[in-house]
Amino acid sequence: MIYQGNRISVSMLDDGIANMQFNAENESVNKFDAETNKQFAEAVSALEQADEVKGLVVTSGKSVFIAGADITEFLGIFEEPEEQILSWLLEINQVFNRFEDLPFPKVAAINGAALGGGCEMTLVCEYRVMSDKAQIGLPETQLGIFPGFGGSVRTPRILGIDNALELIATGKPQKPADALKLGLVDAVVSADDLQNAAIDLVKKCISGELDWQAKREEKLNPVKLNQLEQAMAFNSAKGMIFAKANPKQYPAVALAIEAIEKHVNMPRDKAIEVEANNFVKAAKTPQAESLVGIFLNDQAVKKLAKQHSAKAHDINEAAVLGAGIMGGGIAYQAASKGLPIIMKDIKAEQLDLGMGEASKLLGKLVERGKMTPAKMGETLSRIRPTLNYGDFGETDIVIEAVVENPKVKHAVLKEVEGLVKEDCILASNTSTISITHLAEVLERPENFVGMHFFNPVHRMPLVEVIRGEKSSEEAIATTVALAQRMGKVPVVVNDCPGFLVNRVLFPYFGAFDLLLKEGADFVHIDKVMEKFGWPMGPAYLIDVVGLDTGVHGAEVMAEGFPDRMKPDYKGAIKHLFENNRLGQKNGVGFYKYEKDKRGKPKKVADDATYDLLKAVTDNGSQEFDDQTIIDRMMLAFCNETVRCLEDNIVATPAEADMAMIMGVGFPPFRGGPCRYIDQLGLDNYLALCEKYAHLGKAYEAPQKIRDMAAAGEKFYPTTSA
Repeated sequence: MIYQGNRISVSMLDDGIANMQFNAENESVNKFDAETNKQFAEAVSALEQADEVKGLVVTSGKSVFIAGADITEFLGIFEEPEEQILSWLLEINQVFNRFEDLPFPKVAAINGAALGGGCEMTLVCEYRVMSDKAQIGLPETQLGIFPGFGGSVRTPRILGIDNALELIATGKPQKPADALKLGLVDAVVSADDLQNAAIDLVKKCISGELDWQAKREEKLNPVKLNQLEQAMAFNSAKGMIFAKANPKQYPAVALAIEAIEKHVNMPRDKAIEVEANNFVKAAKTPQAESLVGIFLNDQAVKKLAKQHSAKAHDINEAAVLGAGIMGGGIAYQAASKGLPIIMKDIKAEQLDLGMGEASKLLGKLVERGKMTPAKMGETLSRIRPTLNYGDFGETDIVIEAVVENPKVKHAVLKEVEGLVKEDCILASNTSTISITHLAEVLERPENFVGMHFFNPVHRMPLVEVIRGEKSSEEAIATTVALAQRMGKVPVVVNDCPGFLVNRVLFPYFGAFDLLLKEGADFVHIDKVMEKFGWPMGPAYLIDVVGLDTGVHGAEVMAEGFPDRMKPDYKGAIKHLFENNRLGQKNGVGFYKYEKDKRGKPKKVADDATYDLLKAVTDNGSQEFDDQTIIDRMMLAFCNETVRCLEDNIVATPAEADMAMIMGVGFPPFRGGPCRYIDQLGLDNYLALCEKYAHLGKAYEAPQKIRDMAAAGEKFYPTTSA
């Protein structure tokens, strides 16, 4: 044994070949945490003294090769002064370089995911062999940083500038065939043959059959392109990349490209210094804090969901009441994850619509080569459309997805409760109606919960699981387990009008209505909020949601929270609705909608909207600067998020932030409303609330904000030691 640690071991195989194995004890995956970095340095020192080694394979004792750096350590490291981050990074890189410089050939045997630092570990080997079940990539830009363990230095030298830039900028993991085509790996073999193939490659290097030293040299020296070729490669790549990633919103991509442009003409050690300096700049951006925070929050939310589902009943069959687009979407989602589901409606044409929705979604997968026609048929066969309750006797959970009307829902829920087994869970896919109120007609309210899917079901990852006053832990657990089985991320919330997401969204629409009342231009507001990072501005969003849906939801919210959601004027949204402008569903809302070349609705400005809005505008048009629009819109949104925490509607800032990112498209690079408040600073945020408090209760600072500002607290406390 050359080296033995509880993360890494180095042992001798036959023929002078050593095996460096990453296998972290008591951990599900390998990652470059502080202890692994320490042991990697010790293992390299041992190998530098091991004269008997002629070649080496790098393997993993886990199903994942190496998942990357330990992201849980990032925020603490990134809060350190820049010099300390730089020192930490250069120290790790020095070990990677020393490994690369060992006087014998090295081959990585990539059995599973090799991501981030795991991919960079393979790049310091001369050759890389990949299992046909593995994946490899550099996803760091999705965390607001870019590869910092030499990845941005070695990839242009191995893959070429354009391929390296695309790999780093998109952060997309590569499947085996794609990685081979790119030149990121040298061979793809079956999982069973992986270690033998890697050893065989090392033997060919030792025998001189392969020139492993030349493979190493190309990584140590500048790229072999002249200045003109380099300029062309960078310019074409920048055009494509920046069209997709706004450098102001995602600065890590721009910093990565800037670093690569500087260091492609430098030898390795100098190039590593350039990479490290730009990495530090990226690590210090608020976007890095936000995006790393999202990763950690996502882990936290999934962990909480696992805890919530501990008491779940088995789910062998589900049912959805109400077909159509929503019911069809729910049925599709269940069936596509292998769960049999009954789809019931009172109208045959609605069943046809629901089955048509499922068929359309599956058909698109077949068109894109992601599913075979046979698999599509098998998936569709899991959906059983029916006009009666005959098959409901053995159903484990029923999702009610009928029209958003409490009387209709009461009638349907009461009827179905009498036809299912005693422990069957009933879940209402309502977006605003109180679960406690809907439970009033039920004999077994403990078996009833809310299960709010977002539209379109197949795309939106969030499901709100709503606990009514009498909902049992078993009912919550089973519904959470169903959401997870359907490939969704459940967040458990307590009952109130609008629950979490819609309760927060309606004050945002209220702020929009108030700006329009005061003469702001809805097109300008949309542009400002889209530039801020929202996928669509509020006018476009309400058009997509439907102005009828918006007006109905606003009435429910006004009844529940009259102090801040019941305006004393008629707003623009209601006025347009009363003039039969429903949004995309009838072709006119704030915008007019025409079909584009692919048959999808495309918004165009409509002069008629401005004429209609004159009736609900105080004193004609008025100019608002961009920051005023942002402040007013975001205060209403963030204040209501904080009130949901105050009222224990949602338990943690992590769940609140993830719900807003997954449910309504809150800009990810801003981290969620709680992270956004933290980054503004509680004192600054409180001052903004006081500046706009005269506009109404929605803008007044919640008591929690006042208390936190007074105590110097944050939603996400500092993590560094």
